[in-house]
Amino acid sequence: MTSHIRASHVLLASGESRTTFKPPLTHRKATLPTVILLVALGSFASSCNRGRAATATATATPEVEVATVEMRDVPLYSEWVATLDGYVNAQIRPQVSGYIIKQNYVEGSLVRKGQVLFEIDARPFSASLDRAKGDLAQAQAQLGKSTLDVERDTPLAEAKAIAKSQLDNEVQAKLGAQAAVESAKAAVEQAALNLEWTKVTSLVDGIAGIAQVQIGNLVGSNSVLTSVSQVEPIKAYFPISEREYVFVQKQSDAPSSKHTIRFFGNSLELILTDGSLYPQKGKILLADRQVDSTTGTIRIVAAFPNPGNGLRPGQYGRVRVETDMKRGALLLPQSAVAQTQGSYQVAVVGSDHKVSMRTVKPGATVGTMWVIDEGLKPGEQVVVEGLQQLKQGTLVTPKPVHLSGEGN
Repeated sequence: MTSHIRASHVLLASGESRTTFKPPLTHRKATLPTVILLVALGSFASSCNRGRAATATATATPEVEVATVEMRDVPLYSEWVATLDGYVNAQIRPQVSGYIIKQNYVEGSLVRKGQVLFEIDARPFSASLDRAKGDLAQAQAQLGKSTLDVERDTPLAEAKAIAKSQLDNEVQAKLGAQAAVESAKAAVEQAALNLEWTKVTSLVDGIAGIAQVQIGNLVGSNSVLTSVSQVEPIKAYFPISEREYVFVQKQSDAPSSKHTIRFFGNSLELILTDGSLYPQKGKILLADRQVDSTTGTIRIVAAFPNPGNGLRPGQYGRVRVETDMKRGALLLPQSAVAQTQGSYQVAVVGSDHKVSMRTVKPGATVGTMWVIDEGLKPGEQVVVEGLQQLKQGTLVTPKPVHLSGEGN
């Protein structure tokens, strides 16, 4: 498009005239969008500056979650590795020798006391019983004859119709026959027992293990056929050091304002290998009679209810029991403590909202909390998360948080 330039003449005071040129109207109107653009750019720049300033302010004072150091009396717990075992473990052995002809139980199932688990070939024992019964009948017959002889010859000997020595021999024969009868009766009883023992039964109620023999095996009194474990309740064995044993013995009668700490009377908790807490509480049954001189520990025996037979012998776990009461303990979440090069640090937020990095000495753990023995005072606020990003003197905005599930 061709722009037209308009010329106009201006009369000067000297009487001369000068020609001036005016730009076209379209050029004059084009300056308005330019002004608007410049104003918008200025506003955007100002907004960016404010945003950067706000970001800088937020960076300078980050918001952190803080917890207040709490002081209260807390019970202290100790944990030990425990091995589970049957309350009663019975090895099933046969009383007689013979060939296994039948297995009457399902391996790994619950069996009852007196239930037949295996059968041994009973034919030889049945024959022995019949022979013993025959010997008994023969002995009884001989006793009967001897008794008749004594009864017949007694009056004759008194009348001196026969020699007294004859009657004496008959009396001795009768006594011998009586002894033979008693011996034959014992043989019958033994033969009957042997026949009964061909049916191998469980000695206790419990879980029967895998069979150690097969059908057709020749077994004797030294053969282990299987094992049966009573697992309701189930025992837990765990060793404690001699020092711990002496300590809990002294603490057993230590009075408390709320309760009495009694190691051997307190309930036990069982923590399974997956970290879960077993729902049933246990109790300590006894301590072993001596300290193991090789390890310096004494074995403690506890028992746990086991409904449903979920726990089995040989399992491992951790038993936990209350052993002491700490007065006026300072508690802090474990997440608030950072370990660096063997020392423990926390970030304390002061009244001026500045961070102070402080070294502390933690003690026992109580659930998710840590008992702090040195380095803190009650009521101080400590950063619970992200303290690794903080430095000495950092200005922060504290945000109090309520920590649930602090544990027992």
